[in-house]
Amino acid sequence: MKKLMYSSAGLLLIALAFLAFNMFSSLVLTDARLDLTEQKLYTISDGTRKILGELDEPINLYFFYSDKATKDIVQLRNYARRVEEMLKAYAREADGKIKLRIIDPEPFSEDEDRAAEFGLQAVPLNQSGDQVYFGLAGTNSVDTTQVIPFFPLDHEEFLEYDISRLVQSLAKPELPVVGVISTLQINGGFDMATQQPTSPWMVMEDLRQQFKVESLQANVDRIPDKVSVLLLVHPKNLPEQTLYAIDQFVLRGGKLLTFVDPLSEADHSMPMPGEMGGADKASDLEPLFKAWGLRLVPGKVLGDGSYAMAVSTGQGQRPVRHVAWLNLPRNAIDQSDVSTAGLENITLATAGILEQVEGAKTTFVPLIQSSEYAMPFDASRFAVLQNPEPLMRELQPTGERYAAAARISGPARSAFPDGIEGHKDGLKEADNINVIVVADTDMLTDRMWVQVQELFGQRIPQPWADNGSFAINALDNLSGSDALISVRSRGRFSRPFTVVEAIQRDAEVQFREKEEALQARLSETEQKLAELQQQQDPSKVQELTPEQQAAVQQFILERVKLRKELREVRYQLNADIEALGRTLKLANIVLVPLLLTLGALALGMWRRRRSA
Repeated sequence: MKKLMYSSAGLLLIALAFLAFNMFSSLVLTDARLDLTEQKLYTISDGTRKILGELDEPINLYFFYSDKATKDIVQLRNYARRVEEMLKAYAREADGKIKLRIIDPEPFSEDEDRAAEFGLQAVPLNQSGDQVYFGLAGTNSVDTTQVIPFFPLDHEEFLEYDISRLVQSLAKPELPVVGVISTLQINGGFDMATQQPTSPWMVMEDLRQQFKVESLQANVDRIPDKVSVLLLVHPKNLPEQTLYAIDQFVLRGGKLLTFVDPLSEADHSMPMPGEMGGADKASDLEPLFKAWGLRLVPGKVLGDGSYAMAVSTGQGQRPVRHVAWLNLPRNAIDQSDVSTAGLENITLATAGILEQVEGAKTTFVPLIQSSEYAMPFDASRFAVLQNPEPLMRELQPTGERYAAAARISGPARSAFPDGIEGHKDGLKEADNINVIVVADTDMLTDRMWVQVQELFGQRIPQPWADNGSFAINALDNLSGSDALISVRSRGRFSRPFTVVEAIQRDAEVQFREKEEALQARLSETEQKLAELQQQQDPSKVQELTPEQQAAVQQFILERVKLRKELREVRYQLNADIEALGRTLKLANIVLVPLLLTLGALALGMWRRRRSA
């Protein structure tokens, strides 16, 4: 047997067996995959499987990627490979309902023209005019088209969500219906102060471009089944029948986005008799929130010294910082949630505070949070506020980060377990609800996020904050199925060098102080040298006294010495990283082959002794 294995015939048999196995695996094991990545980046989620399993008609997907033009762009090619693998996984899971075509649109080709017809974005590659396509287009049986113009590398965590959303949009192309209940004039009205009609809020105009909007009365006793998402803006003093209708809508699978407020500055209604301190401008869904495991802290406004906006108090006055008018940056916004990912800044005005109720069974995920330099203020403090400047002096930070918006999901019970009069047979509980709550209504007003210009009768918006994008993103996410909502961020294909980053941080802490001290000494030495040299005419250097010449020479030597020390410190910043690199190279090039060789020799010696 050994002679056969080492003979020419044996080697030929081994080669034939290897080729036969490859042919067998390519024909029979085409769907076999083993995903060993930590976050299962190449495995589609259960939510996506459900979406693909519900496809009734075939869908065509066209992946346009400039493969030849990006042969030298390693990062883009790696990401493109992941996108392609993900799309192939969709096609396999859809069991023939997805037809995938991968296209390299070369310049001046019909494929490039088709990519442009779909509306894909061509990104310039260099100054010579070369362009790169890296997008996805999809069509269904009725020629509805959906596209992802370009796959941005910084949106990699949401790759599966973006593709699943496109597939579901093609499977169900009709516009989602958003039901709206509001006690504010969000659709326009009449301003009693100026005696002029007011335009609809810009967020509502944006809403109508992407959804079918249905306005509902504040006393509605049932939310229509056709409504996919219910939008509540300042639901103030809603009757019990409406609260029950909202409760039942959420329990039967409806999605809810609600904006409540401890003090809505957009509420210009007349106060009710006996109401003081801005209580007439507050809105809440207290019985529903309690059943869903959260609460709006009553009578409290969020103040934050770190994110306080600068506001003008009058003509000719210097701007002052308003601790309750907040401009929240990217690090205050949850970048792992679809509705808030990628948003750079959100503005709030006299916003409230949301908290999870103790013992709640639902999941409370903050979407927008304050800094740690924050505290609650009494809402009555802002009812007749003229000058916000003293508030900054009153601020006593608690060190806690407060939630101004949150996503609520999970099992929930009805707020009306015994029903209401005339409705006793309603739902008592649900396995999963999907609700987003925002503790501010003023963020939707035009003044807080967009400048609107009139041009030839058209209203042209110029956003300066992401408030409108947040509202649209949240509604877009909630309007999808539960399966789509369950597809969240998955992680990135490119893995950071965490050990190297830790070494860099430690090295910078260790050497940065020394580098700054040397830099200061160097600047001082160069300044003294320049002053000394400027005291004499350059043409009369020989007239310097011996003492001055010695001082100049000393300063020059000191500068050379400091520069040498500075170079040494900067070299030390990377020394540990280079040492780690040498260690890894040594392990890969020398240690691992040596261990394999020693293992093979030990195995050979053991077999010889055993056979002897």
